[in-house]
Amino acid sequence: MSVVKVLEGSEAVSFAVKACRPQVISAYPISPQTHIVESLARMAANGDLDARYVRVESEFSAASVVSGASAAGSRAYTASSSQGLLLMTEVFYASVGMRLPFVMTGVNRQISAPISIQVDHQDTMSLRDAGVIQIYVESSQEAYDAHIAAFKIAEDPNILLPVMVCMDGWILTHSYEPVAFLTQEAVDGFLPPFKPPHYLTCDDPKSWGSYAEENELMEFKYAVQAAMNYGKKRIKEIFAELANLSGRDHGGLIEPYRAEDADYILVSMGSVSGTAKETVDLLRKGGKKVGLVRIRCYRPFPLEDIWYAVQNAKVVGVMEANFSMGSQGAVAMDLKAGIFGMPNAPMVMDFIAGVGGREINIDVIVRIFEKMEKASSEEVRAIPPQWVDLNPEAMAQGERS
Repeated sequence: MSVVKVLEGSEAVSFAVKACRPQVISAYPISPQTHIVESLARMAANGDLDARYVRVESEFSAASVVSGASAAGSRAYTASSSQGLLLMTEVFYASVGMRLPFVMTGVNRQISAPISIQVDHQDTMSLRDAGVIQIYVESSQEAYDAHIAAFKIAEDPNILLPVMVCMDGWILTHSYEPVAFLTQEAVDGFLPPFKPPHYLTCDDPKSWGSYAEENELMEFKYAVQAAMNYGKKRIKEIFAELANLSGRDHGGLIEPYRAEDADYILVSMGSVSGTAKETVDLLRKGGKKVGLVRIRCYRPFPLEDIWYAVQNAKVVGVMEANFSMGSQGAVAMDLKAGIFGMPNAPMVMDFIAGVGGREINIDVIVRIFEKMEKASSEEVRAIPPQWVDLNPEAMAQGERS
């Protein structure tokens, strides 16, 4: 029997992590992830959490601690945001190369400058090429469930990679909603104790991250790619297993919503997907054949699943809160590259929206669908990225500065 509590999204994550019985937790505060590690600190101090809680001097150190703990055979966890995530970058690349399966929460927040603490996805998306598995959640309930799945994904002997659960700062971390908890017995049955096939021990000495010449290094990188490809199937299996246990099915690598017969399909990630679903329902009542595909697992990129969901659409619009400067949004680039050359592939339009916490409401999404429909009627094939709701006065000020 599950217990339902109304609590902050950050606290829901901390309870999920506690239920997974981590042995090492490293913590360095940066908003808006701080409440997660503060909650875990209280649990450790009160004796409710049997884990080594390590307070470090920087996010680089936080990543280094979980990397070292994982190498020594411990289940490990940390969390960070924004500039802190970027400070961890070097360690992420090293951890992936050493196949260290820890879990972290990437609480999404804009990267300066200008300084801002509002939400967008630029921070976690900047790490998409590191080899870290990335899962994006829509709600606090999904964040709770995804963290429990994340440890099992990371520790699969054919994956052995860090997993980052990405959740929108403030919107999810600091909002209160009902969250259903699994019993400790249920989590223990789903997630057995961590028994790594390789770990640091004097009884069986091995090397991690040692030097590799050009005749070997490429093979190491290919092994990570192979683990990612294997992960596409395995992640779906683990999500399905947890859904059967909890009674909550958030989808597989993607969550299609009213997309089966849609002419215009929007692709989204994160908490804005709830607003997008409401918009789809509203436009459907008006006779518009629109739908949504929410990406849950961004790395490995679920191209096959997305293609199956969108192949019969006229236009696919990607709404994303990130941008690769000098190019376009990362998700749109992945999708365009993946479906290029596919027979009768739909047009893909890139909409940059929500950067720096800019509001995305139903009216904004309605206008995005209208632009998709207009582009289809004009039969335009190449459209540059569309920046949604730019403020002309602020833009002029930015150009002057």
